[in-house]
Amino acid sequence: MRLILLGPPGAGKGTQAQRLVAKHGIVQLSTGDMLRAAVAAGTPVGLRAKAIMDRGDLVPDEVVVAIIADRIGQPDAKRGFVLDGFPRTVPQAEALDRLLKQRGLALDGVIALKVDEGILLKRIETRVAEMTARGEKVRADDNPEALKKRLDAYRAQTAPLVDYYTATGQLKTIDGMAPIDAVTAAIDSLLKPAGRSRSRGKPAATRAGRARTAKAKTARGRAARRGVKKSRGKAARPAAGRGRKAAKSAQVSRKKAGRRAAKRSRAGTRSGARKTRAKRLTRGR
Repeated sequence: MRLILLGPPGAGKGTQAQRLVAKHGIVQLSTGDMLRAAVAAGTPVGLRAKAIMDRGDLVPDEVVVAIIADRIGQPDAKRGFVLDGFPRTVPQAEALDRLLKQRGLALDGVIALKVDEGILLKRIETRVAEMTARGEKVRADDNPEALKKRLDAYRAQTAPLVDYYTATGQLKTIDGMAPIDAVTAAIDSLLKPAGRSRSRGKPAATRAGRARTAKAKTARGRAARRGVKKSRGKAARPAAGRGRKAAKSAQVSRKKAGRRAAKRSRAGTRSGARKTRAKRLTRGR
């Protein structure tokens, strides 16, 4: 799983990235952390980045992309990664697309956390006031003025990425002002189609194959049952035909016997009548 989290400073990208790492076993890639790690490791690209930062210059895109290329090639990134803080500009996004294409990889999604900047400023003002009241040290960049500058930079440089990834069909937007757990649940819901099915952890294609097999078995079973019924019907029809034929023959025989009996009865009656007439004639003489 390879993801990008977009959103202005204070939107909660870091929190959600950590939850994605814990749930999916992927790694969180932060450009700041990667730059520091590359410099500490003394890699060629890290030494190049160190020389640039020592001069006080911004690290160019090609160096940042080179560091990311090294990082996603490491074993712990094989399962995937979530990018937090990169890309910051459209040229960086285009460079990332080229890098992933060269590696035969692709993003599974770009999730933008939509927030209300006014509420973010009020939150940081409240947090700074509470920390000051408790006597805690406040970071130099953790104040409303610094946040305003970072928001201005975000709108100018990073906000255009929303249009860029919308055009590619990869952007998915979530209400970043919702409670943290609700944001996490919304992200999980968006990622379900991109990952494996929740049904026994099997891919949808496997389930489809099983469904086709079961359907074929059902069809064969129905065909077999129809064949049995048909054969039974064929066996029963001759027997039924013989029974009907025998019954009809018996009926005909009974009718014939009845007609013969009636004929003999009539013949006997006529013969008796002739004898009676003959006796009367003899007496008259």
